[in-house]
Amino acid sequence: MPSVVTEVWVYLSANPLLWLTATMVAYISGHWLYLKSGENPLVNSVAIAVIALIALLWATDTDYARYFDGAQFVHFMLGPAVVALAVPLYEHRRELRRTILPIVLALLAGATTAVLSAVGIAAALGASMETITSLAPKSVTSPIAMGIAERIGGLPSLTAGLVIITGILGAIIGTPLFNAMGMKDWRARGFAMGVTAHGIGTARAFQVNDVAGTFAAIALGLNGVATAILVPLLVVLFL
Repeated sequence: MPSVVTEVWVYLSANPLLWLTATMVAYISGHWLYLKSGENPLVNSVAIAVIALIALLWATDTDYARYFDGAQFVHFMLGPAVVALAVPLYEHRRELRRTILPIVLALLAGATTAVLSAVGIAAALGASMETITSLAPKSVTSPIAMGIAERIGGLPSLTAGLVIITGILGAIIGTPLFNAMGMKDWRARGFAMGVTAHGIGTARAFQVNDVAGTFAAIALGLNGVATAILVPLLVVLFL
């Protein structure tokens, strides 16, 4: 019987659809648990899916390259998903025009703080230069962050992991933190989430409030551009 199971697994693991299906099942299961918890931010769908997939890859001794061969369609869909954020932006365009100056100031403050705090703490703890440069773009969406890291001498694979961790932590602690601070402006809450926690934070913001999600989407896009400009400059100036 074990040999039959092994043969079936070898056959299935060679099929790219297996890992696409596993990714979808992991996320759907995580989202089901999130809904069952009463939408508790601590029960984060992405975090659950990541943990489940890591456990599956480890248990089956599957390398990342083989997994990505099947799951790369999900990665491809990141592009259309970001473009689709233009719809809520258009719907709230009048409100966006009224807050253009605060948006610019918040973007500059948020992008600079995100980079300098990460780099400063890592350097103070004695991290290697490769780790520091991989950490610098951790607050922007994965495709942009990996491109920045590769350009400045970091490890794109390490950056991707740091980006996911950053997004998950932001999505988990963002809402409780804003509530504790008494922050009631959905625009400010959303923009802060988008700047610090990129796509995962934006998805969480849309779950809470449409206005917050719209401003998080703005922050997601603008912070990607700002960080792509800011990080190489800081590397040249300080590192």
